[in-house]
Amino acid sequence: MLSESDAKELLSFLKLDMRPDVKGQATEYILGLTGNRDGCRYLRTKPDFLRALLTLTADSSVAIVKDCYHALINLSADETLHQVMVKETDILPTLLKNLLDPKYMFSDRICTIISNLSRHEKTCREVFRAIQEHNIGLAKLVEIFCTEGYNKHASLHYLGPLLSNLTQLPETRHFILDKERCVVQRLLPYTQYEASTVRRGGVVGTLRNCCFDYAHHEWLLSDEVDILPFLLLPLAGPEELTDEENEGLPVDLQYLPEDKKREEDPDIRKMLIETLLLLTATKAGRQIMKRKNVYPIMREFHKWEKEPQVISACEKLVQVLIGDEPEAGMENLMEVEIPADVEQKLKDLDAKEQEQIEKEMEELREEKSEKEKPEGQREESGESQPTSTSPEGLER
Repeated sequence: MLSESDAKELLSFLKLDMRPDVKGQATEYILGLTGNRDGCRYLRTKPDFLRALLTLTADSSVAIVKDCYHALINLSADETLHQVMVKETDILPTLLKNLLDPKYMFSDRICTIISNLSRHEKTCREVFRAIQEHNIGLAKLVEIFCTEGYNKHASLHYLGPLLSNLTQLPETRHFILDKERCVVQRLLPYTQYEASTVRRGGVVGTLRNCCFDYAHHEWLLSDEVDILPFLLLPLAGPEELTDEENEGLPVDLQYLPEDKKREEDPDIRKMLIETLLLLTATKAGRQIMKRKNVYPIMREFHKWEKEPQVISACEKLVQVLIGDEPEAGMENLMEVEIPADVEQKLKDLDAKEQEQIEKEMEELREEKSEKEKPEGQREESGESQPTSTSPEGLER
């Protein structure tokens, strides 16, 4: 890396009043450093460079500002730099101020940086505190996210993952689940937002995190919020159900058209199912979901799904939906105390299941790769295909 004298000279070029060509070459060099792990770790010990990059986001040259934001995105992707960026560089006030400006050209890059910085709880709390202290607040953040065209230069899709990250914190979950604010109702339509996987996934992640607060399950499933259709519709396909099955479903899921498509992203499908599974934690939640006929949707989904980790999540949900009710005193699955030896056995089973899922995913990748080969290059395999053992009530 740079010697101390070279670093000092380079830093002197990273100033607003420096000649544009010199400044441009310096920011390009720093951007190159942030493209690899060693360069990022080096810059972690040089907070002056990070402050200089932040200062140059106000430069008159669009190219220089782009390079500075690109470098900050790369740095924010490295967890070991989060505290340096938040504490020593004090990056958040500047970023949040610019984010509020509906004419600011680089707001999408700002959303990416703040989303990265909020991934882990420690810096997530710093981000939350900065949002509150700089007169923005969660209400303004949600308002910006839900206002189509708030910024004509930016889509602001990465506010979705930011909200999801912030719901690690009970304070954010409390805000979103406040019955007087109607925040969750504003977010629900974005589970089917076709224009952006990032925005869709951010909202589904937000809903999943909020569903860890089981005290709100009955309200979320009630007509006041009616969360169920927004979680189920992306998982529902065009398969024909019986009249009896259709009539038991929420209205939005009855008699779906032949061209109905499911959520295309497997990670989002998995999060949707995990959210549904969380809603089965309480007896009231299970009763509502059984009464609203969730099982036929998941049965058809299970036949369609190919991704092993999503199939596994689906099977766990179905086991709850078709299984017997827990015995008295164990109705709330989130409050059940598990003995240490049983907990260890469950962890071992989970580890084995994860190993099997990874094996099946690798086989699936190889199968796709084989299909993509030209006809004459495919190899015949004499090995039998792995079989998946499904819970009772499901067929593969």
